[in-house]
Amino acid sequence: MVRTVAVLGAGPSGLTSIKSCLDEGLEPTCFESGPDIGGLWRFKNKPEPGRANIYQSVVINTSKEMMAFSDFPPPAHFPNNMHHSEVLLYLRQYAQTFGLLQHIHLQTTVVGVRQTPDFASSGRWEVETERHDGQRESHVFDAVMVCTGHYATPNLPLKDFPGIDSFEGKYFHSWEYRSPEGLEGKRVVVVGMGNSGGDIAVDISRVAEKVYLSTRSGAWVLGRVGPGGLPQDLFGTSRLDLLKLKLFPSWVNRMTEKKINQFFDHQLYGIRPTHDFLSQVPVVNDDLPARIITGRVQVKPNLKRFEGSDAIFDDGTVVKKVDVVVFATGYNYGFPFLPSDLQFKCGPGPQHRVYRHVFALGLAPPTLALIGLIDGNGPVNRLAELQARWATRIFKGLISLPSQEVMAKYIEKEMATVCKRFTNAEKNPLQVDIPTYIDSLVKDVGVQPNLLRLFLTDPKLAWQVLLGPSTPYQFRLCGPGNWEGARGAILNLWERVHQPFRSRRPEPAPQTKRPQGLIVLLSGAAILMFYFYKNHHLRLSFFSFNNVRS
Repeated sequence: MVRTVAVLGAGPSGLTSIKSCLDEGLEPTCFESGPDIGGLWRFKNKPEPGRANIYQSVVINTSKEMMAFSDFPPPAHFPNNMHHSEVLLYLRQYAQTFGLLQHIHLQTTVVGVRQTPDFASSGRWEVETERHDGQRESHVFDAVMVCTGHYATPNLPLKDFPGIDSFEGKYFHSWEYRSPEGLEGKRVVVVGMGNSGGDIAVDISRVAEKVYLSTRSGAWVLGRVGPGGLPQDLFGTSRLDLLKLKLFPSWVNRMTEKKINQFFDHQLYGIRPTHDFLSQVPVVNDDLPARIITGRVQVKPNLKRFEGSDAIFDDGTVVKKVDVVVFATGYNYGFPFLPSDLQFKCGPGPQHRVYRHVFALGLAPPTLALIGLIDGNGPVNRLAELQARWATRIFKGLISLPSQEVMAKYIEKEMATVCKRFTNAEKNPLQVDIPTYIDSLVKDVGVQPNLLRLFLTDPKLAWQVLLGPSTPYQFRLCGPGNWEGARGAILNLWERVHQPFRSRRPEPAPQTKRPQGLIVLLSGAAILMFYFYKNHHLRLSFFSFNNVRS
């Protein structure tokens, strides 16, 4: 029987794992190598090897309501897209509210995790730690939750850029970037057009002579600001929207691309990707189009090689006298403290064999869980929280995993589906389709909202669950860990969204036009009827009509 749990890391995934342990009556002990909680969101003035780092200007891509933990809505006065300092404050409030800090040992690094000699029968782990003063200790735990993230080891593929060894300027990975200080008047090339590459190009362009943004395949770019000036990710993410996506993916993709190009033509701006919008996580950047139209950022194709201080691109164009190159080329990840067989199964590459991205295949009893080791178009907080809730119930024996054979087939099927859906997914085993992934977890945990029952007992809430944003609070309405405040958190969402805008003078909250009109209702009914016709039942993704009790 699992009682004691080691939690490795005190970032968002570690904090929600501690809380999930406490909710299930387990005894967590968290080891954090840094001097404070927060993980990625703890800004460091100087890069700290082995830890994730962020730059001064970082603002979250997702709105506060979509990245919130399911039973802890952010304060109403917090901005909708928070600066990293406000994210850290939110995490600190979460830890203080639920009494998590007393379970955390700061400046304590985990240097080894190994199975005890009787592991086959006990499932226990020996965890070796080292304090900042060099003192080492050994502890035995019934289970382990690994929450160390995957943004700590920069991927710097210098071999792909001939001439870099003799490059006369300076180069570094985006992991080292803090601010544009020292880049005034410089000619800068940023390699890579992910979220970090776009952010850094914009940031540097405010002081540099010129910034050149090199991209191999382009990207779809979205802003944080959506209809009516409200957060973009609160629109198009309802359960009805997700059902439309499931039924008519090609049509949804075309309409989305058309809408994005109405804001700015990606072809004209030189960044239209070769892949569909739904085939890769988009770049979220409000400022990039403005920096391109003003000439402060110039988009270039793939960087081919260097000659002295010159950068030569695939189209034959040359940027002379480059001062600095920033490689925003992603990250590697690994678990050097784990046994070698688990390092292999849990690491990057085709050998990655982790059931639902939490439990390594072949590990029995399943007493080691990976939390937050996942990629997708959305915030990791809600995914990590569901993973932690699921894992702790497996630790307690309340949920059983399938057989090894069934899990192996599941992993193969999921990888095939993801590779078919997403571009270059075979190179990223952490990639998931978030709605499908969440659906699988909430069913197992038993927290899937029963929409038909809600319509019969609480129609106002039911309409909001169906047509409003799919917020994490919906997974506290019922089942294990249900929270009496979930209903209010859902119904009062727009009040919290509007509150930060009321900084000039007190005014009544504007009436948000929500998609609850007759046309939308009729469209929804038509979609439901079509789905019923195709499937002969109403087992809808994200909610169920077939679990109604009499």
